[in-house]
Amino acid sequence: MHFTFGSPYLLALLLLLPCFLWCKQYSKPYYFPKLAWVTRQSPLLSWEPWLKMALFTLMVVALAKPFVYDAISDQHKKGRDLVLAIDASGSMAQSGFHLKDRMKTKYEITTELSKDFIAKRFDDNMGVVVFGTFAYTASPLTYDLESLSYLLEMTNVGLAGESTALGDAIMQSIRTLSYGEAKSKVIILLTDGYHNAGQTSPKEAVQKAKELGIKIYTIGIGKRSDYDVSLLETIAKQSGAKSYAASSAEALSKVYDEINALEPSAIRSENYLNQRVLILYPLALVFILLLLWVLWTRRSET
Repeated sequence: MHFTFGSPYLLALLLLLPCFLWCKQYSKPYYFPKLAWVTRQSPLLSWEPWLKMALFTLMVVALAKPFVYDAISDQHKKGRDLVLAIDASGSMAQSGFHLKDRMKTKYEITTELSKDFIAKRFDDNMGVVVFGTFAYTASPLTYDLESLSYLLEMTNVGLAGESTALGDAIMQSIRTLSYGEAKSKVIILLTDGYHNAGQTSPKEAVQKAKELGIKIYTIGIGKRSDYDVSLLETIAKQSGAKSYAASSAEALSKVYDEINALEPSAIRSENYLNQRVLILYPLALVFILLLLWVLWTRRSET
């Protein structure tokens, strides 16, 4: 929770507080036969000016509209449009990719690390494309990154076929990015195989990405002999990005960290969500202090 004021400039009225102590006030004349009967008293020692100052302060605070809020997102997103294109072909069912947990498949580890990467992106507009023999959009571009991670969990190996269509994966990612409005558009292509399926060649898809100014970071998963290293390097280079090799889960985690550094999320500007206005609290105190003042004055007069 955060605290702020809706109209903070009104707090400048608090600069008038010294007037309650030292500004000249209109005085009604009283006559005394002897000056010794009149005691000199500093306004600092009287409780009335301090009460008036407290009332004035509380009313100014109420005018400034204090409220608390949750800063959990931004209405004016300034991040990237970013698509994760993840290989879900049959070879991604192989285990042994994680040195400590060899029972997990490459696809399971890839989705886990992808979720960690998604959680660090803050205000990016992200989507997921899953590909095998064909490619499809598992999640369109969204700022709801928690839902994106949930949808990623629902995918599985073989869902898009057993082969590897790299060209179709890039083209489907470009279509997914076409619905975004960010100036910076990025595709992260993860695969462990050779291009051997699909209707579009990687060359055509990369050319289309270049025309649209879309960067394609490529990540080869597993042994370098398992995937087309040369093709992945060419795709990344021609689109103005970088190509990586991840032979283990640790290596993939480091690759994600490097991409996160190369393509940092934009600085977040705060959006006021779940506002709870606090005006009633200072006004209630004003009412209570005024009531006590009136009661004290009447008691003094009787």
